[in-house]
Amino acid sequence: MISKRSNGEFQFVLKAGNGEPILSSEGYKAKPSCINGIESVRTNSQNDARYERKTSSSERPYFVLKAANGEIVGTSELYSSNGALEKGVASVRLNAPTAAVDDPTA
Repeated sequence: MISKRSNGEFQFVLKAGNGEPILSSEGYKAKPSCINGIESVRTNSQNDARYERKTSSSERPYFVLKAANGEIVGTSELYSSNGALEKGVASVRLNAPTAAVDDPTA
């Protein structure tokens, strides 16, 4: 889903089949850049090397998905365990390639 932030930037959120958000983008100044970010997630989601597993300052696991150039294209939520994080990665892999793009900003 594409949304517009209060500062005018565009952002996308990838949702799982149950409607829960599993990956959020940075803010993009232009909508075409946001759409390119969505395509980058579709492409890079299938490559495990593009996922970087991290730990937050509150010691909770999360991951970022990177493009081939090393730029972060999406960040996950904070998880309660590494097992939950891996389920999140699996959900991105499953949902990203065929996710419909809901664009209420159009």
